[in-house]
Amino acid sequence: MRVWAIVVRIIRQFFRDKRTLALMIVAPMFVLFLMNLVFNGEEYKPAIAVNKNVPEIVVEKLAKYDADVKELTKATARKQLEKQQIDAFMEMDEGAPEITLEGSDPTVNKAVLMTVQKALQELAPQTRSLQLKTTYLHGSEDMELFDNFGPVLIGFFVFFFVFLIAGVSFLRERTGGTLERLLATPLRRFEIVAGYIIGFGLFTTLQASLIAWFAVDILDMMMEGSFVYVLLITFLLAMTALTLGTLLSAFANNELQMMQFIPLVVVPQIFFSGLFNLDTMAEWLRSLSVVMPLTYGADALREIMIRGTGWNEIAKDVYVLLGFAVLFMILNVVALKKYRKL
Repeated sequence: MRVWAIVVRIIRQFFRDKRTLALMIVAPMFVLFLMNLVFNGEEYKPAIAVNKNVPEIVVEKLAKYDADVKELTKATARKQLEKQQIDAFMEMDEGAPEITLEGSDPTVNKAVLMTVQKALQELAPQTRSLQLKTTYLHGSEDMELFDNFGPVLIGFFVFFFVFLIAGVSFLRERTGGTLERLLATPLRRFEIVAGYIIGFGLFTTLQASLIAWFAVDILDMMMEGSFVYVLLITFLLAMTALTLGTLLSAFANNELQMMQFIPLVVVPQIFFSGLFNLDTMAEWLRSLSVVMPLTYGADALREIMIRGTGWNEIAKDVYVLLGFAVLFMILNVVALKKYRKL
């Protein structure tokens, strides 16, 4: 009977906290639903541009193996390769096939090479003596899958831990009564929010810097661009996660409820950050990545670390991340109205 009394107490406790009960059921189903959409997408079709000197029969064979083939000049193809609008450019050099890969994604490189090799093998009687010459715009044939995932993982871990620590810390400030005491002072809401953001921001900046240094110098992750830009992006990601975490903590009453935001806010960002190929997803699903801060952080980190690009290529991502941080900071000020009317 004493055991039953404990069971009854636990059941009543769950039914009193209907939000926790609902999320226990809804959150796993939501994540499974997203995984189903992401992993049951279409098969990836490599986008291959060909020069006009590539025989028509080769083009037909490439199309037969589900490649998206179009004819471009070498100069146009080069520009589209740099913008990742195509995966490879194929031409004939003195009768021998030559292919230039965009190169930043080993999985895509493999898909392109398999398609081209299948097409050439089917033409074996005509091309038996030809060897496919392969060059890489970015990366190399020795590039590992971790080099491609690494920049996304740096961004994700910075975002995840800053979000969690900031949210729980701000929640403790509120539940411990510290925030209420501050609200009773002449301090204005934006001054309180700015103080918390700067205070937490100092530690999150240190954390983001150490994670980036560890990945590049200790794990020897591929690094073609400027480390300063990596620090800038990780700092902006940390600021975005910090302001989002403190904002959502206003809607949680305890640490358990704060943790419940992870499957709803953080996990979906993994699927839409570029860790998985967005081109295989439905178009409406891809559009969700626009509202995910990690998408912009991961894109900028890949531009810097894999492609070695500079400010012009990451400027848009920087402005968007800055915009997210400012927006969440303003919403934090508004959320404080819940505790004090000025």
